Amino acid sequence: MNLTQEDWVSKYKSDEKAVVLDVRTEDEFNEGYIASAINIDIHSGQEFIDAIENLDKNNNYYVYCRSGMRSAKACEIMNQLGFENAYNLEGGITEWDGEIIQP
Repeated sequence: MNLTQEDWVSKYKSDEKAVVLDVRTEDEFNEGYIASAINIDIHSGQEFIDAIENLDKNNNYYVYCRSGMRSAKACEIMNQLGFENAYNLEGGITEWDGEIIQP
């Protein structure tokens, strides 16, 4: 579940069913995000659960937040909801070496 940035990127780039999921707040997301990320705020309570349940469980989810803590929790929740492939980016976007999209 927890992957280093190198493993996370390597797995993501070779995965045809990859979806990047940013679980930070909308304000954090608007400060910059990893390309093609979908933003679903883990702090939005039931709205977060509802949005996650609407995702396709056949896809593989590459999840990140600011430091890796919220995304680790999001992966746990996703696993409880029946998602088999949710990968947490250790260190989050704070330690991200790749491109950051500025909206």
